Amino acid sequence: MAVVELGHTGVWVEDLAVMRDFYSRVLGLTVTDEDAEREIVFFSSRPDEEHHEFVIQRGRTAAPGAKLTHQISWRIDSLETLVEFHKRFQAEGIEVQQEVTHGNAYGIYFFDPEGNRNEVYVRVDRDVRQPFRKTLNLDLPLDEIEAEAERLLADGGPAYQPVQ
Repeated sequence: MAVVELGHTGVWVEDLAVMRDFYSRVLGLTVTDEDAEREIVFFSSRPDEEHHEFVIQRGRTAAPGAKLTHQISWRIDSLETLVEFHKRFQAEGIEVQQEVTHGNAYGIYFFDPEGNRNEVYVRVDRDVRQPFRKTLNLDLPLDEIEAEAERLLADGGPAYQPVQ
């Protein structure tokens, strides 16, 4: 017996309207259900296949700045989309922690309006031992981003090893 996949996750929030706007408008998730009385919103990145993958509900009791989650990661389809998020986050004034290559993925670590760390990432067809995390410049043209990621993979630090 084993878990076959992560179904969904949820986060307690203080300002439901602000967080609903962030996850629907900025990240592009679809609101699939919500209950104003219970102050809960359900989101999906693929509503035709999965009713919800993410839930927010008013009721956060942790102090502002308290770390409640390590990260919430959202897989995207391409490097082009990653660069689009890079530009959107700049335009929206969203706090970005780091734009990275993990060798097997390129991503952006950022914070939602209540300080929860998120990541948007695109997979790279490569097996790279983790943790591997080096900063990428997403202001470069696409071919230069990929070339820089390759250089960073081979440059300095301990050599990576494929996972056996």
